[in-house]
Amino acid sequence: MNNSSVDGSATRVTARPASAAPIDDHVVLELNNVTRHFGSGDRRVQAVDGVDLSIRRGEVVALLGPNGAGKTTTLDMLLGLTAPSSGTVQVLGVTPEQATSSGAIGAVLQTGGLLGDLTVGETVRLIASLYGAEALGRADEVMARADLEHLARRRVSKCSGGEQQRVKFALAMVSDPDILVLDEPTAGMDVTARRHFWDVMRADADAGRTIIFATHYLEEAEQFARRTVVMHRGTVVADAPTALLRASLGERTISATLGSTSTSAALVATLNATEGVVAVRLDGDRLSLRAADSDTVARILLDNGAHDLEIAAPTLETAFTALTEN
Repeated sequence: MNNSSVDGSATRVTARPASAAPIDDHVVLELNNVTRHFGSGDRRVQAVDGVDLSIRRGEVVALLGPNGAGKTTTLDMLLGLTAPSSGTVQVLGVTPEQATSSGAIGAVLQTGGLLGDLTVGETVRLIASLYGAEALGRADEVMARADLEHLARRRVSKCSGGEQQRVKFALAMVSDPDILVLDEPTAGMDVTARRHFWDVMRADADAGRTIIFATHYLEEAEQFARRTVVMHRGTVVADAPTALLRASLGERTISATLGSTSTSAALVATLNATEGVVAVRLDGDRLSLRAADSDTVARILLDNGAHDLEIAAPTLETAFTALTEN
C-alpha cells in the first residue's frame, strides 16, 4: 500500500517499490540507521544522518539530491570505501568489503584514476584477470557492451572524459556483478554515448541485475529508474516508485504573462491567499506558481487580464525541487 504524508514543508513519500521487471523479496542492499560524519568539533560535518534503506534484487533505484546531500558518501559506504560512523551496512548478507572483493558488486564512480599509460584493451584485460579465467573470457564482450572496441588500442590518457567513463563501466562489468552502483555514470558522455549506456543498463535491469545510481540528470531518473530515493542534508526525504513521486505533490505548474503591471501586486496577493497555491513567483511580467486546482487559478489569471497561459503536469523536477528547496 502506498502512503503519502506532509512533514513540515516537504512532502515525504514512502511506498513499496514497483518495477516492470521481476523482483523477489530478497534484500540485497541494506542500510540500518546509518550515519557518517567527518571531522570533529566546529569542523564536524554530518554527511549522512540516520539513513534506512533496503533494496531488493532486480530493482533499479535512482539516488537524487543536491550537492552535499550525502549521495556519494552513501554509495561509498555500500562499496566499503568508507565505514559508517554508526549503524550497519550489508550487501548480499555480507560486509561491503566482502561483496566488493568477490566481484558481487561493481561500481562506476566519479573518483578513482585509471592508468593512463595502458591502452583501453590492456586496462580491461588486466582488471578482468584479477577475477580469474572466466572474467578474462568476458573482456571482449564487456568492451563491446561499453562501445569500446574501436578504442581498444588507444591509451587511456588519450581518451576523453566520457570515454574514460565507458572504460570504468567495462571494468565494473568484468566480474558479472549481481549489483551495479553508479555515481554520475554518464558524466562527460555525449548524447549518443549516454543513450547507448542506458540501453545497456535497461537490458541488464530487465535481466534482473540490481542497479542503484546517483545522477544530476533528472530526466535519466525519470526515464530509467523504477524507484527514486531523494536525499537532502544527509537524510532520505522521499522514497517511492518514480511515477508516484512525480505525481505525489498533486500540483501543476502554471505560468502566465500579466496584462498590467499596475495590478500585479494585488493579483499576487490574491493568488497567495488562494487555497492550494504555492511558490508564487513574479519575474518581470511573467508569473509562475504551483497549484492543486489549476482550473481555479487559470480563471483568476484570465479574469485579471493575463495571457499566454501555460499549464504543465507534475514532473520529477518539480517534485525534487519541492522536496529540497528548504
